[in-house]
This record gives sequence, C-alpha cells and structure tokens, in this order.
Amino acid sequence: MSNSIVIIPTYNEIENIEAIIRKVFTLSHPFHILIVDDGSPDGTALKVKELQHEYPAQLHMLERKGKLGLGTAYINGFQWALARGYEYLFEMDADFSHNPEDLVRLYRACHEEGHDIAIGSRYIKGVNVVNWPIGRVLMSYFAGYYVRMVTGMPIMDPTAGFICYRSRVLQTIQLERIRFIGYAFQIEMKFNAWKYGFSLTEVPIIFTDRTKGASKMSAGIFKEAIWGVISLKIGSFFRSYIPEKRETTPVAQNPVAE
Repeated sequence: MSNSIVIIPTYNEIENIEAIIRKVFTLSHPFHILIVDDGSPDGTALKVKELQHEYPAQLHMLERKGKLGLGTAYINGFQWALARGYEYLFEMDADFSHNPEDLVRLYRACHEEGHDIAIGSRYIKGVNVVNWPIGRVLMSYFAGYYVRMVTGMPIMDPTAGFICYRSRVLQTIQLERIRFIGYAFQIEMKFNAWKYGFSLTEVPIIFTDRTKGASKMSAGIFKEAIWGVISLKIGSFFRSYIPEKRETTPVAQNPVAE
C-alpha cells in the first residue's frame, strides 16, 4: 500500500505515457499513479490499460469524454484519490517537463520537513527553464511577479504545476468551489491554501520543455490567469478562510486498479 499518488492529466500523450509511468515506478518511494485521460484520440488510454495488466495495484485511470480542462482533471483526480485514503497527492505533467525523480524531493518536503504543500519551483533559485524561447520565459517569470504583487502570496512560481499536497489541504479548501481551468487554476489552488494558513514551500527544480508531443498552452489560458488573479483577490475580501470540519470516509485503504 502506498500513501502517495501521482495524478497525471493526459490528452494525446501516446509518445510519452509509457515512459513516464515506467519511470515513476522505478523511484525509491512506492508511488501510485492515476491517469486522468480526456478521451485522447491517439490511443493514450489504450496504452494505459495495457500497462494496468503489468501494474494492477499501482496504476489507475479515470477516462473522461472530451477535453474538459486541466483544472477539472486535477479536481476529479483529487476527489478520486481522497476517497481512497491517499495522504500525499501530486500533480505532474506527462511530457517529462517535470523530472519524475523530483517527486521524491517533493514528498520529503512534506513528509519529513512537515510542510503541507511542496511546489516544484522554476524560479526560487534564479531561472531554471530549459528549451523555452526567451519570450515565454519572460512571460512566465513576470506572471509570477504580477501574481505576487496582486495577491501578496510569497511564492516565486505561483503558476507551477508540479506539486505535492497533503490530503488535509485538499479536504479544507473546498475543491467544488475552484473555478479556473488553466494557469489560473494553479494560482487559485495555492492562493486558497495560503489564505487558509497552510505551510507552503518551494523546492528548486529544472523545468525542461517537452521534446515529444504538442504543447497544450494557449492565449486563452494566459488571459484567464491575468483576470483570474484580480478576481481571486477581490473575492477573498468576501470569503471566510476559517476551516470547516469536513468528514471524509475513504472508500478503500488498499486501492485496486480500475
């Protein structure tokens, strides 16, 4: 039984999915994986089903119909994992832009150092991004500055998508109230956790742009982030961040493949 699950949303990741799954399962810590696939027409889900025969207790999958957004993919994955009693829940991309070996460092930051959230940060020690054009690097870096300026969050990489959450964070921040689906989703999650008083830490990583498959980035995602940050800040003036007592009953202490 593992206390940790890595949630990986996918859409047309057939070129990466087998390699990323096998890599995670070689790590020193016994991670489980939940793939949340949005109806990939390239056969990503079929490949995961093949691999489930090899890893029946470790590899799980949720299949959704159509592209429903990164944010909802993670929320569905979080809800699935919380119901099954996982203590540490991770976000990670399928394309190796996040080094799977860093999962262990994020886990230790929470499990051993006592933090509630560990963020794989591209900017906590300079700029650690490989293979991005300079324009995208600058856009991402100054987006972080903009978020800090508007929200007051002391986080260098608020749009990061390589994260470890302790279950109590996700049980407190009311996942059903998360509104955004792109970059703003990542900001909204961290902002709510910070407002509730959870301990956040940034773990330096090197982010390497994908070498296989197509990027899912779009102008609409950046636009959502720009306006979303302002709405988050305004909305925080009218919201209480006193944790509610919320009951969660695990469905199974030892998950089986689905």
